[in-house]
Amino acid sequence: MKKLFVVASVASLLLVEQSVAQTVLPNPTAAEAAAPRPQRGRGIPTALAIEAAETTIATCHANGYNVTAVVIDSEGVPIALISGDGAAAITQRIAMGKAVISLKTKMSSGEAAAKAKADGSFNALLTADPSLGVPRPGGLTISAGADIIGAIAASGAPAGDKDEVCARAGLAKINDRVR
Repeated sequence: MKKLFVVASVASLLLVEQSVAQTVLPNPTAAEAAAPRPQRGRGIPTALAIEAAETTIATCHANGYNVTAVVIDSEGVPIALISGDGAAAITQRIAMGKAVISLKTKMSSGEAAAKAKADGSFNALLTADPSLGVPRPGGLTISAGADIIGAIAASGAPAGDKDEVCARAGLAKINDRVR
């Protein structure tokens, strides 16, 4: 009887472990950890990224939506990723996808989604990098002058256009201080 209990306990732990949503990259391997560490890409300061993400979340929360907000640098590396209370775990991955699509296409992820739907040749960019996933509205580029230095995105509202309103509010809050 004890053996059966132990086997059942181990099996349930394995199921729980497998059901945990992975939303960020796994721990680096030993080789990755030992490799040289290049500098981050150009982006906004951490304080501005946090302020933009918090404003994004607050704007959506005021509209009744629980969202995740992410701000990435020019290389697509997160500067800030904040999940609002009640935001689903998958919104972290979706927000990241929206931000990366905005960065790589140099337009809002909503514009990229519309263009992908209307223009078959644009789909070549999206299929060339399958990690981009499906373009959805909610991501915006961050510019310093003529240079795109990152992106901001939100995910969790009932539709991407509502996410984009929140991300736009977050960007507007800091835009005059982006250099």
